[in-house]
Amino acid sequence: MVKYQTSESVRSEYSGGGKRMGFLDHLEELRWTLLKCTIVFAVMVTIVAYCMDDASLLLNWPLEKAHAAYPKMQINLVTSSPMSVFSVMIDICLIGGIVMSLPFWLFFIGQFIAPALTKRELSVALPTGLLAFALFLGGCSFGCYLFAPSSIRISLELNQMFGYTPLWTADKYYSLLMWAVLGLGVVFEFPLLVVLAVYMGIVEVKTLRKYRRHAIVVIFIIAAIVTPTPDPFNQCLFAAPLLIFYELSIIVASRLKRCRADEVVEV
Repeated sequence: MVKYQTSESVRSEYSGGGKRMGFLDHLEELRWTLLKCTIVFAVMVTIVAYCMDDASLLLNWPLEKAHAAYPKMQINLVTSSPMSVFSVMIDICLIGGIVMSLPFWLFFIGQFIAPALTKRELSVALPTGLLAFALFLGGCSFGCYLFAPSSIRISLELNQMFGYTPLWTADKYYSLLMWAVLGLGVVFEFPLLVVLAVYMGIVEVKTLRKYRRHAIVVIFIIAAIVTPTPDPFNQCLFAAPLLIFYELSIIVASRLKRCRADEVVEV
């Protein structure tokens, strides 16, 4: 038996029981959402700036870990201009501010879009937000505790092989760390975006399976372009989670499709 939903039942699924809002009202809500996100970010940046010493020690961990394997090499960070230290402080505040603000940003964005969602979509929104935050933290941790130390270690090996003395500036190091931490945090959102694209009907699961080989090639090309070092090890280290996530997204998306089909058609 096929189960159809009437227009009344569809309307009853929407939880936004408040008054209807016009275009300007939505713009006002968007303005307040962006303002709240900005205020939270400013507060978190202030907290990181106040705890600058502790934040610096935490972000120096990848360098210390790589240096432990080559204790004879001198790799103290230096500054090359009077303004370099300010660039370092900005990078530290940006890394800490974005990571600490993300849960609040997701909450505020969820508040903004909640009135337009059905009850069923709202039940999916909360786990999606939590999963997005977990994936972002996983990517940040992967970048800070695995990818960055590996890149630094390989750089030290190459410097030692050629007999060079590393003279690294602090602003370059923190720029690399910001790219590794925040960049991989964003990259780890890839499977969630794929699943949402399938859920919204933008992409079909069979399309993801059909172009799997093309996706593998594209992922390795991206890894070769964006990795800070040209060695194959770091490229594979960057590409490996994306390949795993691509396969996991296909599995999750296919199960999601079957669940949605079972909800519409009941035998």
